[in-house]
Amino acid sequence: MAPELELGRYRLLGRSGLRVSPLALGTLTFGTEWGFGTDEAEARRIFDTYVEHGGNFIDTANNYTNGNAETWVGRFAASRRDRLVLSTKYSFRTARDPNSGGNHRKSMVRAVEASLRRMATDYIDLYFVHAWDGVTPTDEVLRGLDDLVRSGKVLYLGISDTPAWQIARMQTMADLRGWTPLVGLQVEYSLVERTAERELLPMGAALGLGVIPWGVLAAGVLSGKRRRSEGDAAGPDGVLSEARLNGTVASGGPSERSYAIAQVVQAIAAEIGRTPSEVAIAWTLANPLVTSPLIGARTLTQLEANLRALTIELDAAHLVRLEEVSRIAPGFPHEFLATEKVRTNLSANVRR
Repeated sequence: MAPELELGRYRLLGRSGLRVSPLALGTLTFGTEWGFGTDEAEARRIFDTYVEHGGNFIDTANNYTNGNAETWVGRFAASRRDRLVLSTKYSFRTARDPNSGGNHRKSMVRAVEASLRRMATDYIDLYFVHAWDGVTPTDEVLRGLDDLVRSGKVLYLGISDTPAWQIARMQTMADLRGWTPLVGLQVEYSLVERTAERELLPMGAALGLGVIPWGVLAAGVLSGKRRRSEGDAAGPDGVLSEARLNGTVASGGPSERSYAIAQVVQAIAAEIGRTPSEVAIAWTLANPLVTSPLIGARTLTQLEANLRALTIELDAAHLVRLEEVSRIAPGFPHEFLATEKVRTNLSANVRR
């Protein structure tokens, strides 16, 4: 099936009526301010091709390439704004002022106003807390976000890179107080980094958050472009490499386990006549708890290759091999609760 037909097979985002494409276009690579990425002409080709294939879900952030990514997204989207779902984020500092970052109301309002200006739009479709700061009161964050929705500047809310217990607390608080609930959840998730399966993914399904994985190629390890001999250090002026910014962050960088997983991905790709990137993305899409993985690209060729993942359906044998090589320990309390003795004593071993 052609990629354009698949990108147009929209999915509902969490417990909302918002329709989004099964692959979201990430824009971390829009600009070269961080020492990697692409120029404006190539970024426009990437954007236009994604939209022409039926894609409608564009993800950015107020700090990506020092704000340049948002500016370009707004410029590229201008003639077709209403048909697109524009998603952006706030949390990280954008200036020396300590209040230019964090989850608090001042940072939030300042950030959303700046994002609206950069993207030259009256509203943001989906607004994310980029990462949990650990100091702002939860009710301050939620009430501030609810005010943005009530003002019409934001339509839907999401959260990224936050502990599951905190997100569950937020969702419960929003329900009890009649505030706008969260509907989107961004997490690092790939064959290399599967720990989100322990709490975050099932929480998303239970509480109505559509899961949007990032780092699906594990900073290039799963695509085969990164080898054991390559480092992962900071570049000029202490700016972290693309790998550290966009993959394997939770695990601290590539490991021998990562490369072992990549070898199986490469073997399966060779067997079915596809690329490793396509196989890795297709594996993520095969998880029913996932709504729309984020894909990024520095070239149009990379984007087109990533879109072809929508035309793959991995068979059961392939999924078993990938499961075995990438398996993680569930940890406590999951392993304890899964033991036969505990299951028998709790529920006569009845399962859903």
